[in-house]
Amino acid sequence: MCGIVGVVGRGEAAPLLLEGLRRLEYRGYDSAGIATLVNGHIERRRAEGKLVNLAAVLEREPLPGTTGIGHTRWATHGAPTERNAHPHATRRCAVVHNGIIENHAELRAELERAGVAFETETDTETFVRLLDANLAQGMEPRAAFAAALRRVHGAFALAAIFAGHPRTLLAARQGAPLAVGFGEGEMFVGSDALALAPLTRRIAYLEEGDWAEVGAEGAAFFDARGERVERPVVVTAVSGAAVGKGNYRHFMEKELHEHPAVLGDTLRQYLDPKTLEVRLPRLPFDPARVPRLTISACGSAFLAGLVGRYWIERLARLPVDADIASELRYRDPPLPEGGGAILVSQSGETADTLAALRLLREGGQRVLSVVNVPESSMARESDGCVLTVAGPEIGVASTKAFTAQLAVLACLAVGFGRARRELTTLDEGRLTQALLEVPGNAAAVLEQDAQIRELAAEVAKARDVLFLGRGSLYPIALEGALKLKEISYIHAEGYAAGEMKHGPIALIDESVPVVALCPTGPLFEKTMSNLQEAAARGGRILAFTDEDGAGPLSRFAERVTVLPKVGAFSTPILYAIPVQLLAYHVAVLKGTDVDQPRNLAKSVTVE
Repeated sequence: MCGIVGVVGRGEAAPLLLEGLRRLEYRGYDSAGIATLVNGHIERRRAEGKLVNLAAVLEREPLPGTTGIGHTRWATHGAPTERNAHPHATRRCAVVHNGIIENHAELRAELERAGVAFETETDTETFVRLLDANLAQGMEPRAAFAAALRRVHGAFALAAIFAGHPRTLLAARQGAPLAVGFGEGEMFVGSDALALAPLTRRIAYLEEGDWAEVGAEGAAFFDARGERVERPVVVTAVSGAAVGKGNYRHFMEKELHEHPAVLGDTLRQYLDPKTLEVRLPRLPFDPARVPRLTISACGSAFLAGLVGRYWIERLARLPVDADIASELRYRDPPLPEGGGAILVSQSGETADTLAALRLLREGGQRVLSVVNVPESSMARESDGCVLTVAGPEIGVASTKAFTAQLAVLACLAVGFGRARRELTTLDEGRLTQALLEVPGNAAAVLEQDAQIRELAAEVAKARDVLFLGRGSLYPIALEGALKLKEISYIHAEGYAAGEMKHGPIALIDESVPVVALCPTGPLFEKTMSNLQEAAARGGRILAFTDEDGAGPLSRFAERVTVLPKVGAFSTPILYAIPVQLLAYHVAVLKGTDVDQPRNLAKSVTVE
């Protein structure tokens, strides 16, 4: 959600800023802009829509200058127009902003009473006008910036440049991520390491409440009290070469086909193929003694957490609560003494999940985070961290990061079960072997791509689609529905198959495809019975099953897609792949923007 890039450089800043913004496109945006210092004066170029429009403006009206800031905006306050696009500027300063200034209306009214005229409806302009008023009183940029920061409340990341100060950039963060990149005689700021990857891999992360003065030779960091602090410079593992599409049409397609490699890389961290043991990292709580766990996340990460709840409760006999982070943070649940928590996030910067993390820690819970970005805020603020090895995920709809999260949670469930002596060595070996076979089985699922594409041609005609699953496949039904909604804009719902008779069966007719996740196993007969009830009412059953289930389901299902036969433990990981593929192919057929669907952002860094 929104992206910030800044440069205090040696050569022209605009090309570097534009390239950094391209690497932030995955976050979601609806306008973009760049400002630089030209002969000491601020000049801007902005455009509504995608970066190609901004690039066209820059080609017509080049923007010189070696110091500048850039922004991709996802509209919150004010429509997604060029007028509301960042950077916002006066003749004294220009600012880019990610987040929400919660007291903007109060501050705006105060400034308007003082005679300040506003040009936009955005909350960001409030900060710009505050900063400009401080500069007009003769304050130097650092003092003016610090004074303006003290007046605003909310979650934000900010970067500013100043007329007459060609080698100065000021940046701040409060509840939204921001990093400073170190080059040779040049410096950078960015919303994440991916934006800075082509420019530098030496990065320092601003901590909560920090602000920084960035010059060509380095940066000075200050905490929320304005006291000088040191922030470590780390070498990020993010590669600037990791974000190409290769020969694929879309990033999402590329990332779908990376499932086997990502699963293999992630599982290799936690499984020993020789001893068939799970090697858990150091945990912030003792799984043998912790009385209860809380799992929390948002979006697809929450659905991964739901599967984790099934696994942990079944294998470790450890009670688990699962809460959407945006609900948990306001529900004020009673938390057990000595309890633990598992928070899941691809970016590690999701605002609601970070708020839930802080609430849980304040409540005495020891927090373990499952994240894909080791330098993220969640990773730094948690008591412990386990990493997925998914690499950069550019498509807004999470795919490979989701299955990597499932892989980590599966390893934790087995490890917890062994620690609590609910699993024998033999059980651990059997489950570990099942996980080691997942990458190969994932590759076999992807071989069904052509058949799933044919299935998509039927789904693409529908207005409404139902996804059904039982047990640990119920969250995968929710994931299938979520993916279809996200990128094809078709209304879809996921249900536990046993709930059909409690309401959803009223929706069934010949125009509603029913996508069924129905592998053979303990729940096969019950799920098949639910599907027969839907078929009897005209429902078009599109089933995913294994070879043993294909025959019985073919008697009434319109289409049956055969997937590898695996045990119940690993089916959620494998059955996530075809429902994601189905959503992808439907979206392509409907001609939507697959990688950047409307109204959505990859990393939701504001509430």
